[in-house]
Amino acid sequence: MNICLYGSGSRKIDKIYTDAAYELGCMMAQKGYGLVFGGGDTGMMGACAKGVHDNNGKSIGIAPEWIGSFEPLCQDCTEFIHVDTMEERKKGFVENSDVFIITPGGIGTLDEFFEIITLKKLKQVNKEIIVFNIEGFFDKMFEMIDEMAEKGFLYKQTEIYKRFDTIEEIFEYLDDLDD
Repeated sequence: MNICLYGSGSRKIDKIYTDAAYELGCMMAQKGYGLVFGGGDTGMMGACAKGVHDNNGKSIGIAPEWIGSFEPLCQDCTEFIHVDTMEERKKGFVENSDVFIITPGGIGTLDEFFEIITLKKLKQVNKEIIVFNIEGFFDKMFEMIDEMAEKGFLYKQTEIYKRFDTIEEIFEYLDDLDD
């Protein structure tokens, strides 16, 4: 199973988040799950990739070469797919992943999250989507989404994504899927 990680590449992130991303990567590798990610060497992406690599796991980085001028790219990937555009990058995530885990991030992470849940809602993608709500990071977003539903801006629907606060919850869920 390949897991796509969406998350920030920022170097300014509090260690509590990057430690959780590292632990997530360690557990992914220990369970034999591959990582698919934006190829960044810093922030949530870099921490998760380091956890995967430190535990002899496999990873696929996907990014345009020009993104290296904004953030360093990971040199330890098992495979690196260079693309020309961000749209090709997101398409590569979908094509190479079985599950998506969204970790704390900024505008780019939210863009990726909202795109993948929209694609799932429109039945263009049928893959599991998990939000890793480290230290309640996404609580306000969940409140906003719930309010949108309450006010009729979102159609009633089955749950498109799962919310988990701990790595243990994530892997209990994933292990059940993998059986």
